[in-house]
Amino acid sequence: MTMRLRLRLLLLPLCVLLLLAGGTSAASAGPAHRTGARSAAGPSELPGLSGAVDTLVRRQLTDYRIPGASVVVVENGKPVLTQGYGVADATSGTPVDPRSTGFFMASDAKLFTAIAVLQQVERGRLDLGSDVNRYLTSFKVKDTYPGHPVTVRDLLTHTAGFDNNIIGRAATRPEDVRPLGESLADHQPRRVRPPGEVASYDNYGVALAGHLVETVTGTPFAAYVDQSILRPLGMDRTSFAQPHAPAIEEGLARGHRPDGGHQRVQDGQYGDWSPTGAGAVTTAADMGELLRALLGGGGPILSERSDSALLARQFGNDDRLPGLGYILEERVRGGQRMLVKDGDLPGFHGNLALLPERNAAVYVVYNGDGENGRAIHAGQELADLVADHFGGPVTAQRSTSLADVGQYEGDYRSTRTSSSELTRVSALTGSVRVSAGDGATLTTTGLSRDPDVTERHWVQLSPGLFQEEGGQDRIAFRDGRLSVASEVSVAYELLPWYLSPTLHQRVLLGSLAFLALTVLALPVLALVRRRSPGATAGARAAKLLLWTSGALITAATVCFLLLSADPNALNRTIIVGDSPLLTAVPALTGIALATTGAMVVCAFLSWRRRWWHLSGRLHYSCSTLAALIFLGVCASYRLVG
Repeated sequence: MTMRLRLRLLLLPLCVLLLLAGGTSAASAGPAHRTGARSAAGPSELPGLSGAVDTLVRRQLTDYRIPGASVVVVENGKPVLTQGYGVADATSGTPVDPRSTGFFMASDAKLFTAIAVLQQVERGRLDLGSDVNRYLTSFKVKDTYPGHPVTVRDLLTHTAGFDNNIIGRAATRPEDVRPLGESLADHQPRRVRPPGEVASYDNYGVALAGHLVETVTGTPFAAYVDQSILRPLGMDRTSFAQPHAPAIEEGLARGHRPDGGHQRVQDGQYGDWSPTGAGAVTTAADMGELLRALLGGGGPILSERSDSALLARQFGNDDRLPGLGYILEERVRGGQRMLVKDGDLPGFHGNLALLPERNAAVYVVYNGDGENGRAIHAGQELADLVADHFGGPVTAQRSTSLADVGQYEGDYRSTRTSSSELTRVSALTGSVRVSAGDGATLTTTGLSRDPDVTERHWVQLSPGLFQEEGGQDRIAFRDGRLSVASEVSVAYELLPWYLSPTLHQRVLLGSLAFLALTVLALPVLALVRRRSPGATAGARAAKLLLWTSGALITAATVCFLLLSADPNALNRTIIVGDSPLLTAVPALTGIALATTGAMVVCAFLSWRRRWWHLSGRLHYSCSTLAALIFLGVCASYRLVG
């Protein structure tokens, strides 16, 4: 159930803002395999691409504090490196075995869903261009945009237009998993844009695609994948079943996150939506079999035509940039076209990359989040290394006709931003800021998966098309939308000035500071003045309402701070949804909204009945306004219950 959950990195600045207011291995060069310990950082003894991959992964485990990893590299139809690194369990010290140690796949498992759908297209049971409601029996997709139905193809290209709702979609135990169709019917998100308009990463859509396979075959998704994909490929250590068979369960690696000087075990890898990767496990050796099949024309799981369609471009947010195949994402580096997929769950992060023109592929999976969530970036590093091995530097050609870069300035919000859940707050600190520089250059803030990189600089190649200075990534602007070559399953939309996250941050900070000081000052003033001789019951009640509203808002802020205090744990907290703080924040702000509404009445009465001195009435009115503004901004980010 990948989510690319950068919420854990995005919300930490907001918290600060509000607070201020060795292993086993088997390297192969053919059928024969050898075993050796390769976990310490240092130069690899292996040649070519295998050696480069080996060196990088060992360095990553050391530098990023990741307990273990498993890797397979395929070239010319055979695995040239099948390697385990580090430990599967930081507590027991069990080493990673690339053939028997199972890792949760997360969203890399979505590739199996695409294959399953294409198999049913081959059999004539599904039509990529048909309305999904043609196949659904127990529930239907709402007809939000009449005349614009969601098609099967939309589900595989992330263009269905569903809202991104993820809270509580994971489970800590396989026994808690519900049937796929039942869960999809109960948790259907809103359709927030017409289908086929823009690619925006969509877990619900992929889960729905898996349910279509269930519906037309009459077989549960996990059983279908086992019969039609895993068995033909000999992937006997891979499973979508929940719970897993004992033999697979015994060999599972445990997910981890750094906690001080130790590694804490992560849970939350199970869930109802198995087609998205919930509960799905595999080994590096098994994934090598899948990569070999896809590079070899699809046999024995797909026809050559379907395999070509899987790897071909099917949609793009901008025709000047790479796009999407079916689930797989295009990426170009060093002149090499790659098809990549990454997957992220609490404690597990994987990445696969195929280079069809080079008949090469790599898959890596880590069993730790890494320091500051670095494991999310680690797989990207490996994919880049593979492309660099085959490619070389590319010289960008600049047009003589360039556009005024000032027109692209502003704040841009990800299309993945939820419109209905409190995860929408990620946009408060996670939006992208674009600033014009000298000449035809731009600077972006917040447009990097690398937690160590905050700003990136871009040079204009042609009107609306830019390349990173000193890099190969590209961005493009069109009709108020920002697209990124390295992130093709999402786009960013220009915000009007009044939705600027910077403006909202300042408003929140100012309002919170004013209210917090008021909460502290009111009891002190009450003790000093005792009871004013002329104070009426209404005036005293008004002051009590003011203190209550300020205290509730301050308490909600503290709860939010506690919720987001550990960015490495935030991923798990959000998708499992079992933290009481997730309900405490909107509950407290919801009550505060009611008391603030009463304050509005009291503010009016204070002027009409001349409660307090002029300064007292002004302070009360300003406090009421501050509370309204604070709660209004919170409501826009779905933080008010």
